Amino acid sequence: MTSDVETCTLLDNVFEVAVKMKELDVGAIPIVDHDKLAGMITDRDIVIRGIAEKHPPSSKVERVMSDHLVTATPDMSTTEAASLMAKHQIRRLPVVEGDKLVGIVALGDFAVDEMTDDQARYALTEISESENHIQ
Repeated sequence: MTSDVETCTLLDNVFEVAVKMKELDVGAIPIVDHDKLAGMITDRDIVIRGIAEKHPPSSKVERVMSDHLVTATPDMSTTEAASLMAKHQIRRLPVVEGDKLVGIVALGDFAVDEMTDDQARYALTEISESENHIQ
């Protein structure tokens, strides 16, 4: 789990999130309202829900972010996290305590650990089967 997670807020617009993604070389940014996880915005969200629907870059993040999130808890095992990612066909899993964002687990995090390599392979296989999922 990455615990030092860069975030944006509900006050940010899509352009600001895209710039942050570029600066950090990431494809997803959690959106917080104070410390509470409010949503997640991905580069795909920006393309599909923003640009393709002709929303200007000045649009608030709420317009394009995913707000029905699947989350993990810090005490969840890697097997449980990988299963959640596979079941919901997602590549990033926010980690929360209550509503507070405390970290994020990405599919790539599993791939760098020998013990979780099989879990990463399973999750990636399941995630890759969907062509129409946005997150």
